[in-house]
Amino acid sequence: MSGFAAYLLIDLSTGEAERREIPGAVMRSRIGGAGLGVHLARELTPAGVDPLGAEAPIVFVFSPLVGTPLTTSAKFAVVAKSPLTGLLNDALSSSHFAIAGRMTGHEAIVLTGRAPQPSVCVIDQQGVRVEPSPELWGLPAADAEEALRARLGRGYRAAAIGPAGEALVPYATVSHDGRHAGRGGHGAVLGSKNLKALAVRGRTKVPLADPDRVLELAADLRERSFGPATEKYRDLGTLANLLAFNALSTLPTRNFREASFEGAAALSAEQVSQLRDRTRTHCASCTIGCGHIYPAGNGGSARMEYENAFALGPLCGVSDPEAVFTASARCDELGIDTISAGGTIAFAMECAERGLLDAPWLRFGSGEALLRALDEIGSGEGVGRLLRMGSRRMAEQVGGGSIAFAPQVKGLELPGYEPRTLQAMALGLAVNARGADHNRSGAYEADFSTRVDRLHGGSASVAAAVETEDNAALIDSMILCKFLRGVFADSRAEWAALLSAVTGFDYSADELGRIAAEIIDEKKRYNLDQGWTADTDTLPERFLSETLATGGGATASLPRERLRGMVAEYYRLRGWDEAGRPRQVMQAGSAEG
Repeated sequence: MSGFAAYLLIDLSTGEAERREIPGAVMRSRIGGAGLGVHLARELTPAGVDPLGAEAPIVFVFSPLVGTPLTTSAKFAVVAKSPLTGLLNDALSSSHFAIAGRMTGHEAIVLTGRAPQPSVCVIDQQGVRVEPSPELWGLPAADAEEALRARLGRGYRAAAIGPAGEALVPYATVSHDGRHAGRGGHGAVLGSKNLKALAVRGRTKVPLADPDRVLELAADLRERSFGPATEKYRDLGTLANLLAFNALSTLPTRNFREASFEGAAALSAEQVSQLRDRTRTHCASCTIGCGHIYPAGNGGSARMEYENAFALGPLCGVSDPEAVFTASARCDELGIDTISAGGTIAFAMECAERGLLDAPWLRFGSGEALLRALDEIGSGEGVGRLLRMGSRRMAEQVGGGSIAFAPQVKGLELPGYEPRTLQAMALGLAVNARGADHNRSGAYEADFSTRVDRLHGGSASVAAAVETEDNAALIDSMILCKFLRGVFADSRAEWAALLSAVTGFDYSADELGRIAAEIIDEKKRYNLDQGWTADTDTLPERFLSETLATGGGATASLPRERLRGMVAEYYRLRGWDEAGRPRQVMQAGSAEG
């Protein structure tokens, strides 16, 4: 990538656009995707900015691999300050929008300002324009995308928000082609900018430093993508994890009070695939085909994956597949993150059970209550006013010590991994810059292996958390799908070969290791700029003081001192100080002092 690289900065208030150069050294050291996105976001985000303020930027950043023949490479990242956490949020997704966006000739598109009225931003060969589009306001994202393509032409691709983004729900999604940049509330950031959608059409050919070598590597990767490492995703999708997690007492149930669910079989991929028709789908430029679409209520359909099934099923105690599938489809219509929606509803169910919330209808196990709660999130009426806040802010309103069992880290609701029985993952959830997230820390991989003691944590778990977090930073910057990670025999060496052939930079495995650590450091620096403190690198009180039954009379626990010691060792391995600050931040502070 020795040629000119640039991003496009658009002020939605005025419609003015400026093309800005990205230095070659930055492109090499931040790669693209999440790495480059965090770098640009940190450079452009004022300290202490209101994430829903006009001056807060949101960065759509593409991958150096997007537009190439490499499988699963049609991906992009969206980076901004999260309205849910007040800290960094980097959400990734895959679709034809990524390809069209990269073909505009920009490595990233940055939006600032606020359109005077509900609008769409269009980028094509004619330039940039902000078009008033009040007729799209109120539509689900998918309907808005279709309306835009009918208006602009079938060659345009759009990333859009649903009604929840317009209402500034802090866990609203950005959606495109039925996929979602889902976590942390980027949909609300666009809503605060009066932007219903970003529509792009590009014609610029993606440059390849060594086209023949790229074709050779692409053919090899395509062949390996059909192998055993991706088989379960093709056959049943990630929903196949549900029964396995249940058997290992790692399936969060009824707001993390339990780790196995008596109704798991009814929601399992094995059972629902036998009882329901399904359609298998592929993301753009993907050979794996992990998407499994099932019929849902009212003639609709739902893409069922482990995380939405866990959050809307076992976490809320609901075993009725019809209710769970319909709830998932309803989340898509509203444009909200299923994990945060399910986590907040499960939290509210426990609050109601304890008498902290006057909503006797909101009961664990009730599919009717689950669907009513989603309707009230959509309308903002009844308990929906609180549910819209997310579990952390809702706990602050409800009181009664409820923050102890609010299922969140830094404000982001926990995914479907029980921390007390997956203690490398517990650390990964606690220290992650984004909050409780399973895609930025893949430490559960170590927990499910023989490398660590998943019930007792320790130094091996810390090392695994660092390694998997570094690898996630790299794969999220290239960007490739994480479902490919099992096909690489020597991941960093093979990733270096892919990137070298595409960009022309002569990467090595060692250099990628250094880059990964630098990206994690920059994520932490972003959060330090926005007010992060070390006391947020922890888990809710429930996980540190309540023993978990794991079946057969056995129990699991995660003592506070154990987690605290693991966090301290994590800081040490990262080369950070005892307060979790990267070395360069300490040096800058010392120089200024």
